[in-house]
Amino acid sequence: MRLAAVLSGLVLALGGAVAAPAAHASPRACFYTVLEQHPQANPEVVERACLTGSAGTEDALRSCYAQLRREYVPAVIAFEACRRAPQ
Repeated sequence: MRLAAVLSGLVLALGGAVAAPAAHASPRACFYTVLEQHPQANPEVVERACLTGSAGTEDALRSCYAQLRREYVPAVIAFEACRRAPQ
């Protein structure tokens, strides 16, 4: 929580000059986001979900999120990972 507050303050202080995390988005970023924060997830399911989300459409992101949630990935982690999936 402290890191998020510090980063938010930094972004505000710099007038938004810091790039958003989604700027480096890819299915790989999605995959590692999940496995670093929820290592008990099945890597095959995570890979499939991230590849689904890489299409970048609203339906693809919803499908990515749903697949990760069925794997019991916490909602916040699933949302952030799927947001990172589009290329």
